[in-house]
Amino acid sequence: MAGGGFSDAGTLKRAHLYQYKITGYFIYSCIVGALGGSLFGYDLGVSGGVTSMDDFLIEFFPKVYEKKHAHLVETDYCKYDDQTLTLFTSSLYFAALVSTFGASSVTKNKGRKASILAGSVSFFIGAILNAAARNISMLIIGRILLGVGIGFGNQAVPLYLSEMAPSKVRGAVNQLFQLTTCLGILIANLVNYGTEKLHPWGWRLSLGLATFPAVLMFIGGLFCPETPNSLVEQGRFDEGRAVLEKVRGTPNVDAEFDDLIEASREAKSIKNPFQNLLLRKNRPQLIIGAVAIPAFQQLTGNNSILFYAPVIFQTLGFGSGASLYSSVITSVALVVATLISMAFVDRFGRRAFFLEAGAEMIICMVAMAIVLSVEFGKGKELSYGVSIFLVIVIFLFVLAYGRSWGPLGWLVPSELFPLEIRSAAQSVVVCVNMIFTALVAQFFLVSLCHLKYGIFLLFAAFIVLMSCFVFFLLPETKQVPIEEIYLLFEKHWFWKRVVGEGNNTSGSYV
Repeated sequence: MAGGGFSDAGTLKRAHLYQYKITGYFIYSCIVGALGGSLFGYDLGVSGGVTSMDDFLIEFFPKVYEKKHAHLVETDYCKYDDQTLTLFTSSLYFAALVSTFGASSVTKNKGRKASILAGSVSFFIGAILNAAARNISMLIIGRILLGVGIGFGNQAVPLYLSEMAPSKVRGAVNQLFQLTTCLGILIANLVNYGTEKLHPWGWRLSLGLATFPAVLMFIGGLFCPETPNSLVEQGRFDEGRAVLEKVRGTPNVDAEFDDLIEASREAKSIKNPFQNLLLRKNRPQLIIGAVAIPAFQQLTGNNSILFYAPVIFQTLGFGSGASLYSSVITSVALVVATLISMAFVDRFGRRAFFLEAGAEMIICMVAMAIVLSVEFGKGKELSYGVSIFLVIVIFLFVLAYGRSWGPLGWLVPSELFPLEIRSAAQSVVVCVNMIFTALVAQFFLVSLCHLKYGIFLLFAAFIVLMSCFVFFLLPETKQVPIEEIYLLFEKHWFWKRVVGEGNNTSGSYV
C-alpha cells in the first residue's frame, strides 16, 4: 500500500531487548502528568458555556445579550457574532502560542516536570483573575495567564507521557492527556449546567473552579520523577538510570538506557535545535508532526463545537438549559471515544483510526449542513425531531474525532522527533496548534454568521484533504521505540527521497 510505510520492528536496533513491567510508580507519574490535559479541557468546556450565560453577557457584553434575545430573521446565524466576545476565548490561545517558546527552553534545560509545575501556577493565577473580573481588561489578562499555563502544559505533558511510557503501550499512555482533556470538558459542562441557575454570579464559580485541577497538578507534580530521557539529556546519567529502572520495574534496562545515551550524545552536538528542525533528516517529522497534524487537528471543526457548543445549540433554537445539556452529551462522547482509542490504538495503529474516523466525520458534517440548509434559517425554528437528529449527528462526529484527531493529534507528534530536537519540535507543535486554535476560536462565529450551513461543508472538505494526507504520507508508528522512529522515514515510499542517503548523522539543509 502506498501509504503503509514501514513498521517492521524486527529491523530496528535494540527494540526487542527492551524490558518493562507496569509499576505503581509509573502509573502515578503518568496520571499526575496527564492532569495537564484537565487544564486544557476544563477551559475548552467552560468558556463556551460561560459566554452563553445571560448574567455574564449582561455584565460584559450587553449588546450581544440584546441580539441573543432579539427575534430578527437576519440574526438566525449571527446572534453571537461579536469579535470582543470571541477574543475572550481566543486570547488564551494566542498567549499559549507565544509562551510555548519560553516553555521549550524550560522543558529542555530544567526538565519536563519544571514546565508542568510552572504551567499549573500560571493557570491558577489566571483562574483567580477571571473569577474576580470586574471589567473586560481583567477577563483578558486572566485569559492570557491561563494561556501561558496551557502553553507550558501542552509543551511538556505529551513529551512527559511519551518518554515515560514503554514503546508497546505508548499510544495508550500518551492518550491519558486526551482522556483528562475530555474529562475536563465534561466536568466543565456539568459545572456550567449547575451554575447557570445561580444568578447573578454562577459564571464566576464556573471560571474560578479552574483552580482545582491546577492545584492538583502542582501538588502531584512535586512528587513526580523527571523523565529518564530528560535526566540523561541534562547529563544526570545515574539519576536517569535509577528512574528508568524504577518506572520499568526491572534492573534490566541496558538496551533502552544505551539508546537514551546515544540519543543524548547526538543532542549535545546540536547547538541550535530550532535550526536543526530544518535538516533534511528531520524534514518529514517537521512537515507531518509540527505543521500538518496540529493544523489539521483544528481544521476538523471539532474545537469549534467544543468552544461554542452551548452557543451553537442556542443559535439553532435550543433553550439555555437544553443547550448546556446537549453540550454535556457531546462531552460524554469525547470521554467514551478516548477510552476506545486508548484500548485499541496500540493494536490497530494510528493510521487506521485516522482514516476510519475521518470517513465518519465527513458524513456527519455533510449531514449537518444538509439538514440546516433545509430546516433552519429565515426565521424558522427547528422542530423537536430535527433538533434531536442534530444532537445525534454532533455526538457521532465528536465520537469519531475523540478516537482519532483528538488524541492522535498530540500522540503522533510527541513520538516522531529525536531527543536532540524534541523540546524545540514540541514548541512548534504547540505553536501551530494554538495558532489554528486561536484563529478558529476568533473567526468561527463570524464565519457561521456569513457562511451559515456552508461552514460545515468547509470543515468536511478539510477532513477529506487530511485523510488523503494520512493515507499517503503518515507511516505507522505503533510499538516502535521512540528513539528509533526516524528509521521509518528511511523506508517510506515518499519520505526516503526527502531524507536522502546518509543524512542521519550529519544532516543537510538542501
